[in-house]
Amino acid sequence: MPAIACPSSLVLRSLAMVLALALLAACARGPSHRAAIPGDNDPHPGVQRARSLPVQGLDVARYQGRIDFAAARAGGTRFVYMKSSEGKDYIDPNFHDNWRRAREAGMARGVYHFMTWCSLASEQAEWFVRNVPNDPDALPPVLDLEWNNQSKCKNRHAREDILEKVRVMLAAMEAHTGKVPIIYTDINFHREILAGEQFDNAFWLRSTAAEPQQKYPGRQWLFWQWTQTGTMSGVKVEVDRNAFYGSADEWIMFLLTGCDPRLIERLGPQGRCQSLK
Repeated sequence: MPAIACPSSLVLRSLAMVLALALLAACARGPSHRAAIPGDNDPHPGVQRARSLPVQGLDVARYQGRIDFAAARAGGTRFVYMKSSEGKDYIDPNFHDNWRRAREAGMARGVYHFMTWCSLASEQAEWFVRNVPNDPDALPPVLDLEWNNQSKCKNRHAREDILEKVRVMLAAMEAHTGKVPIIYTDINFHREILAGEQFDNAFWLRSTAAEPQQKYPGRQWLFWQWTQTGTMSGVKVEVDRNAFYGSADEWIMFLLTGCDPRLIERLGPQGRCQSLK
């Protein structure tokens, strides 16, 4: 992974303020865990390191049913991303209930929008803005970028058209939430569309049989989706499990700024990190 640049004095002063406020985010730390949390019905040796990373989380949709977020948090889940919307006209039927109950349980939570390629980015942006709350305590939103292989929408446009749609959607999500969105993607879509492209956005990478740097050369990651056969307290069926790249202190910095700590040097002076605005 690339070396981390030393922050400027301005950023250091701002981060000192952030760390002074860390106690306010103590509830988001969840229980203390030194060892990996158990829970994978089909473990793969290639992702063994993910199990020992200190900050673990889930991503969920209607398929996971009704989740006991308090039990998940007690079991070691530090964050949850939930599906909010897809395309220009779909809302996950469990979204609003998940959103409310995760907050009541003290769980750090965020949304993801699944991008489709058969409708305009402007239509999808309008749908996202209309249906996703702009909650100040939410995690940065996620734009889920994959080929729509499991739906009726299988249009594959030119790479340049896809990238234009992506950038329109990212800009709209940031304008609505005030936070720099995160890009989630898989190996195929990254290789065919995103590889070599520069973004201000952090990346959430799916890699269930190897470490991300082996499958996404040169791409730094914030979150790693390391299994789709995970188990966790509070969830009755298999669930995607994810790990944050860094330490508990870096996690708190992310919670309080809304920015990947490694991008604060660049994005902070632009006013795009919460505590530096």
